[in-house]
Amino acid sequence: MPEVNKVVSVPARAGEKTPLQMLARLKGRDGGIFLPEYAFDAGERLSSDFVRAQMQPRVTSALQPRLESRGRGTRADDHGLSDSALDARRRVTRALSAVGPELADVLLDFVCFEKGLEQLERERQWPVRSAKLMVRTALLALARHYAPPPSRPSTRHWGAEGYRPDIAAMFAED
Repeated sequence: MPEVNKVVSVPARAGEKTPLQMLARLKGRDGGIFLPEYAFDAGERLSSDFVRAQMQPRVTSALQPRLESRGRGTRADDHGLSDSALDARRRVTRALSAVGPELADVLLDFVCFEKGLEQLERERQWPVRSAKLMVRTALLALARHYAPPPSRPSTRHWGAEGYRPDIAAMFAED
């Protein structure tokens, strides 16, 4: 995925910017963009799936009893969800397992729960300005999950073109 030095157009959500949108506006040391557009798009896709999956923790109390009548083999949090929400949960789970456990919690906190860089550094006791690099690494790994690089054609044999002798030349008369 080639890195293109162009400004990322970021849509605003209800007047406030998410930490991902603010990170997308940062410049690198060379003056180019810090976060490639495909990494930003991967973060937006994860955030959209997270919202669609209804995985945000509840702030209010539920008025239904905890042990409601449900069929065997169904989880309590899957009961009553639409098929699109269940599919979105599967996509979020696959994406987070693809980036690995070391980066999955960083993605959840930054992209899904919208914690800022400073808050990540404080909570994890990281050095100052290190969360920016960890989030960038996690977003690049996530982008690789969503759009894997094309595989190279495998080598069929060890020889280069023309390595076999020309048999016709052996039988030619001088």
